[in-house]
Amino acid sequence: MFEEKLKKIIDRFEFLEKEMQGHLERTKLEEFSKEYSELKDVRNIISKYFLVVDEIEETSLLLEDKEFVALAESELLTLNSKKQAIEQDLKLLLIPKDINDERSVIIEIRAGTGGDEASLFALDLFRMYQRFADKNNCKIDVIEEAVTDLGGLKEVIFHLRGKKIFSKLKFESGVHRVQRVPTTESSGRIHTSAATVAVLPEAKEIDIEILPNEIRIDTMRASGAGGQHVNTTDSAVRITHLPTGIVVTSSEKSQHQNRARAMEVLRTRLYDLNIKNQSKAIASQRKSQIGSGDRSERIRTYNFPQGRVTDHRINLTLYKLDEVLNGDLEEIINGLISAERLEAMTAFAIENEK
Repeated sequence: MFEEKLKKIIDRFEFLEKEMQGHLERTKLEEFSKEYSELKDVRNIISKYFLVVDEIEETSLLLEDKEFVALAESELLTLNSKKQAIEQDLKLLLIPKDINDERSVIIEIRAGTGGDEASLFALDLFRMYQRFADKNNCKIDVIEEAVTDLGGLKEVIFHLRGKKIFSKLKFESGVHRVQRVPTTESSGRIHTSAATVAVLPEAKEIDIEILPNEIRIDTMRASGAGGQHVNTTDSAVRITHLPTGIVVTSSEKSQHQNRARAMEVLRTRLYDLNIKNQSKAIASQRKSQIGSGDRSERIRTYNFPQGRVTDHRINLTLYKLDEVLNGDLEEIINGLISAERLEAMTAFAIENEK
């Protein structure tokens, strides 16, 4: 079964190679070129795999000759070890890729249980992603925010633009919990508060079609979050998607910019909704524990008294709270990516045994 799949990949590669030598329209040529480029490295490793398989078959014939048995057995040990290493590389390359990994993201952070302390923690999380963005040469545009009297965040929605950023931040969706002594607490007791994070792959106009009769657009005075951007014009925009009831607002200074940003968020939420619906059938067969995007799931705890951060999905604990809140998320991200790959490879192996 595994080798049959490898042969099909080679057939596909050779088909693309032949087609690209002919006269193709521009869009088809771009499509084939992209696929050809993606398959080129895989095809080279597959060729190495079949060369080793052939060598194993030829060397196995020497086992019938008493004079060469010892030499053949030694050679087979080396060849089989080489074959296993190539198989491992191929399994990693053949794991189905998340089609959204290349995209930028829209992130929504909302204060959960814990009152003022939850909103201050939501601000901490926002700053953490800001610092992560700075370290990774990404750009952040705030679309909507609601600030509390203490300077915390009830809610913030922002666009984080960067290369392959969804592949890194898709694991951040869920409930983030904090354990610390609030600044408002006089008795020094440790409180537990929470904030929810939703990381959505950015949707383009070609992904989601929104018809004019499906939306209602309202304008209102942009008082701004926490009193920011106060003005006397009706520049804030609220868009309601009638079929789903999804409501999106944007309250920056420019009404034109607000409308564009609100539409951006609406498309992204609708795209995310489509992904969730399509994933239900798969999820019923195999529940993914890594990066499931379940926003009711407690995924991480930030413990200030002990200076530790624990990701509950992979049982990873780091005594690097300050570094993590400063945007150093790579160790956590790499751990989650490794766990997801292991899970995917296990599923791939099971599928190929059928």
